[in-house]
This record gives sequence, C-alpha cells and structure tokens, in this order.
Amino acid sequence: MSEPRPIPQIWGVVNVTPDSFSDGGRYLDTDAAIAHGLALAEQGADVLDIGGESTRPGADPVSEDEEIRRVVPVLEALRAAGSEAQLSIDTRHAAVAAAALDAGATIVNDVSAGLDPEMLPLVARSEVECVLMHMQGEPGTMQAAPHYDDVVAEVREYLGRRVEAAVNAGIDPALLWIDPGIGFGKTLEHNLALLRNLEAFVSDARVLLGTSRKSFLGRLTGREDPGERIAGSLVCAVRAALAGVHAVRVHDVAATHDALRVFAEVR
Repeated sequence: MSEPRPIPQIWGVVNVTPDSFSDGGRYLDTDAAIAHGLALAEQGADVLDIGGESTRPGADPVSEDEEIRRVVPVLEALRAAGSEAQLSIDTRHAAVAAAALDAGATIVNDVSAGLDPEMLPLVARSEVECVLMHMQGEPGTMQAAPHYDDVVAEVREYLGRRVEAAVNAGIDPALLWIDPGIGFGKTLEHNLALLRNLEAFVSDARVLLGTSRKSFLGRLTGREDPGERIAGSLVCAVRAALAGVHAVRVHDVAATHDALRVFAEVR
C-alpha cells in the first residue's frame, strides 16, 4: 500500500484591499497588513498570499499602479521580517507580478491563468512557482449566469490548455500549480461537483484549493457573515486533504492548522 500524501500546505490570505468579501478592507492599511501576515505565519501558514485587487464577484478592477502601491511595501516588510513562510503575489497583471517578485515574492498566483500576454514569459524568466486558476468570465460578471455542460471535464480541459501554454512559454512543469477556481464563475452545484471530484485534478498536477469563507458555504449553512463560515471552510480543508490536494488557501490559518493536524493523526 502506498504512503498517504502529507497534509496540504496552508496558504494564508492577506488582502490589501478595501473591498474584500472576507474582511471588508480590514487590512488595507500597510501596517495592519504586515501585522496580519506575520500573525498568519506564526499560526502555521506555509505561504502568505498577498493581493492588492479584490476578485470577489462584482468587484471593480484597480489600476496596476495602485495594486503595486498596495502590495509592495507589505511584501518588502514581510521579507525583511525573516519569516519562514514563502511569499506569493495574488495578481492577474504581469507588471504587478514583476514588482512583487522584486519585492520578495517567490510565487505568482494568477486567477486568470496567465492571460496577460506578459505573465507566462515573466514567470519563465523568473523561474518561480505559478498557480493557474480557472475562472469563467471576469470578476465583475463571472456570477451573472455561469454555465457548463460538464463542469469537471471543462475545468480540467481548460487548465490543461493553460498548463500547456505555460510549458510552451518555458516554465518548468514542476513549478506549476492548478486551481479549479471554486466560486469563480460557478453556481453552488458547480462548486459541489468540483469538490466531489478533486481527485481528478490531483491526478493532473499540484492543486491549490480556495474555498475559505466563500458564499457557497453561506448558501449551504445560512451563514451570511463570512466570518461565521469557518466550520464549513474546515470541512472543505479536510475534504481537500482526503483527496490529496497539495495546498489550501485560507483566511483562518490557526483553525485550519488544528483541523489538518487532527486529521493527520486519525487518518
């Protein structure tokens, strides 16, 4: 019998935005974002994922200059603090990714899967890890009327094409991750189908899964406040671990760390 896969890495979310669905701008202030990142690292985050543009449903885009202004000081301070956690930049813009890499990031987490024509060449030159996520449409419109004939097959096919494009751009396949994009242009039923079939994605590549505090959990539980969706988020993290998912992106690092530690002991 093969050895079970280690429990997933924990990627802690640091939103340096005024309009995130999960924290409503709580960490827009640079000092608050830095303190939050350091706290998440102390709680057990393997990666700190720093983003300066909200990609919640209906979100308005921000300029690249503003995104850079928000994230670079946070990245520089977290790097200077000497935390053991890796630093990831959550962006779909190559210019922002380039500034973030200069500031200390070693991972690019791109919700558009490298659609900026400069993004994949940048990642290839920089020889850093890259997450390619599936999203149907744009953040502003993605939840208008998402439709799939077979959501699992179509998301896998799309991500396969993006991985191929990344490899053709010169990126080492060992540096690539995929993310099925829970909540990004999907209905409740689409999200549940993806969660029930995570093993299919794990067989394709390293998988990062982001379900933390998302609205589909509110629909399932009746919890309108994102901060009250921790229990549902933990169930998804354990489901990810059961499927062999390689990392989970979460807001509640300490609780997720405890849940996965217990899961590892009882598995």
